[in-house]
Amino acid sequence: MEANEELRNSAGGKFRYALREEKPLQVAGAITAFAARMAQATGFKALYLSGGGVAANSLGLPDLGISTMEDVLTDARRITNATSLPLLVDIDTGWGGAFNIARTIRSMEQAGVAAVHMEDQVGTKRCGHRPGKEIVSKEEMVDRIKAAVDARVDASFVIMARTDALAGEGIESALDRCAAYVEAGADMIFPEAVTDLALYPRFKAAAGVPVLANITEFGHTPLYTCEQLGRAGVDIVLFCCSAYRAMNAAALKVYQAIRAEGTQQGVLELMQTRAELYDFLGYHEYEQTLDRLFAKNKPS
Repeated sequence: MEANEELRNSAGGKFRYALREEKPLQVAGAITAFAARMAQATGFKALYLSGGGVAANSLGLPDLGISTMEDVLTDARRITNATSLPLLVDIDTGWGGAFNIARTIRSMEQAGVAAVHMEDQVGTKRCGHRPGKEIVSKEEMVDRIKAAVDARVDASFVIMARTDALAGEGIESALDRCAAYVEAGADMIFPEAVTDLALYPRFKAAAGVPVLANITEFGHTPLYTCEQLGRAGVDIVLFCCSAYRAMNAAALKVYQAIRAEGTQQGVLELMQTRAELYDFLGYHEYEQTLDRLFAKNKPS
């Protein structure tokens, strides 16, 4: 029990504790602080901030390495301030060389982030489920990981290595890279765009550390269930973009209906009510606090 309590004293420790408590650990993608609050209220034990999600939703840009560390930090801070759940953040390629990566790790720790994943693509990266991905040498990615591990202050802060090698170099190269990344200090492994459930046990055997499955819609990975993935040795199941895709689709329908019909009456069923919004925000508790403060200040 004392070891568990010690784990929960830091953001990284909370992520590791959640991984112990839920098998496999479901990680919910949350692109805003409010979405993060809803995910926490639903019962999720960990959250995720997608780099592609930040690019699309906060910047209106494609996931092509255009967003910066500060862009991602802005959204990460908002989420860590709004919830108590550990947050895993996508830091793309670390935004530069060894010194840049070190700065990224320190900045993420200071922002209350629990874990990051860094990939082995080139700086001008692409979405993991798009064609034409290029990756750096195994040696260069090993150096990236070493820079990240050396920079962290809290030893429980999670450094996760993502490999995109499967699509371009094949399974043997991907497995070899995972083993090398763990040897360099990576705590966990994220093989991207896995096309067959039977590959996950091979990644787990090669890495010997927790393995993440990214179950993203409309990509190369089938929508396996948590039960299937757990049996295949997966430790973490990431639902990176599901909520914001649904949010965006609903918003588009609302815009189209209002523009076409001049009223939102026909799309009310797509909307969260005012009462539901207030419940997730704890709005009434804030109002009650104001009422007490104003009551104290009123002349008797």
